[in-house]
Amino acid sequence: MITEFLVKVFVKDSGNVGNAVVRQHYGELGGAVGIVCNVVLFVAKLTVGIISGSIAVMADAVNNLSDAGSSIVALIGFRLSAKPADDEHPFGHGRLEYVAGLVIAVIIIAVGIDFFKSAAERIFRPVPTEISDAGLLIVALAIPIKFWMFLFNRALGKRIDSTVLQATAFDSLSDIMTTTVVLLALVVDPLFPGFPADGVAGVAVAVLIIFGGIKVVRNTINPLLGECPDHVLVEELERKMLENPDICGVHDLIMHNYGPGRYFATAHAEVNSDCDPVKIHDSLEATERAVAMAFPVRLTLHCDPFDRDDPDFKAWRLATNQAAASIDPEFRVYDFRMSRNQRYLHLRFNILVPRNYPLDSRELRDRIQKILRRRDPHVLVSISVDNTFV
Repeated sequence: MITEFLVKVFVKDSGNVGNAVVRQHYGELGGAVGIVCNVVLFVAKLTVGIISGSIAVMADAVNNLSDAGSSIVALIGFRLSAKPADDEHPFGHGRLEYVAGLVIAVIIIAVGIDFFKSAAERIFRPVPTEISDAGLLIVALAIPIKFWMFLFNRALGKRIDSTVLQATAFDSLSDIMTTTVVLLALVVDPLFPGFPADGVAGVAVAVLIIFGGIKVVRNTINPLLGECPDHVLVEELERKMLENPDICGVHDLIMHNYGPGRYFATAHAEVNSDCDPVKIHDSLEATERAVAMAFPVRLTLHCDPFDRDDPDFKAWRLATNQAAASIDPEFRVYDFRMSRNQRYLHLRFNILVPRNYPLDSRELRDRIQKILRRRDPHVLVSISVDNTFV
């Protein structure tokens, strides 16, 4: 309920999440809430940590301060990523959001390493801690606050498909675990005076912080390197292209991500070679516009003509598809061409195979040619082996 209220107040046209400005406002809201909550928690925990002398509480406090810094970076990242394309960055600035997430991860890991050192020293040189009931209550109140922040950032992250907000949500969840460990240490420490509970808890908190940061690195660096797009989006995109009656098949689909919800794609569309080229051009452009209206994808289609009305061509193409599928159902045949001379029937085509497939192109050709020669012993096969990018 609080989340919906904040969204209603601070995000205009909140349902239009595909709009760059709306997306920016969502990100700014998440960043602002993170800054306020984490600064308040930092001040409260640091005060308790200084009074009690607990390294674990102070580590938890600085962890909240790093979260506030992360929220500032995220807020700046959302603003910069919303900048329109320019001459130097013709695809926009959307990937800056991933860069912001990477900076957040580095901050998290650096804080974790620093407190790991301090807490490890406290294990070998324990320092007694004393904390009042009020101090325990202040530290404990961080748990429901962080749980709400987890739900808040997760909800916003899902709405706009933001890795930064989802990483922030995970960080809030890890903060709950670290604060729980700190509370246990504060309770155990007076009961076992000889046991360095505060130092052990500090080490545990530091380790959780470091592993959380590593996970955020993994989640943010993958889109920067260029990861495979969502398979559901790929299937829906292909289905949308095939709604055009002039398109008989689609292959060589390549998608590049330039920030959440910003894809640039190219694909080859198979069309009848007898069609008027101007008509086909206009038809493919209509599909490109339809895709842009339905998906966050700017699509460019390449025309691949073939004679779909020739019964002999259709029969051999079907036979080739069946031969490839008999070797592996994952194979896809495209760019099929057929020519005859007095002695041979020559079939030329590309075949899409999974990456690192154990058979090389020569072995695949020989096996497919052997199968097709049961139909006609004068068949010659030439293939080009490709791997999918989606």
